[in-house]
Amino acid sequence: MEHESTAHEPRIVDDLSAFKLAFRRLAAGVSVVTARDPDGHPVGFTATSLASLAAVPPLATFNMARVSSAWPAVEQTDHVVIHILGARNRDVAATMAGDHDHRFDGDHWAPGPLGLPLLKDVPAWMLGRIVGRYPVHENAVIVVQIEDGGLGAEDEAMLYHERSYLRPGDPA
Repeated sequence: MEHESTAHEPRIVDDLSAFKLAFRRLAAGVSVVTARDPDGHPVGFTATSLASLAAVPPLATFNMARVSSAWPAVEQTDHVVIHILGARNRDVAATMAGDHDHRFDGDHWAPGPLGLPLLKDVPAWMLGRIVGRYPVHENAVIVVQIEDGGLGAEDEAMLYHERSYLRPGDPA
């Protein structure tokens, strides 16, 4: 499908380009999901797909690639910790999106509920029991029921937009 574009806009030439270019313009909140692999090692990843599903019972969803280094842990565990990140957590977001062998180097986390990795100094976290894993092509939608959680110090929101971590600006 063709559309007219100006010299300043990337040209959408196929379905993959349309998808990538459009979703880069969708600002999303930033979270981190952590778990333990079957050997007890911490795993985690930065996610922008976190969404509430229902308030009663409290359900949330996130998406992940089944080729992700964290997939074997999420596939085999019963619980994960979901961390809501704020602007002060920008470096943690980058670390958890980086090399999986170094995501837990340092003192930015400690064992939390059920021994799961709990990131320090986040605005909020939730312990979720996995109630559904739904494979879709090379990915999966994970549904969790929230069983516990906590609040940290308030912080400005952090968004991921156009491949960058940002703070929201002026009200629209």
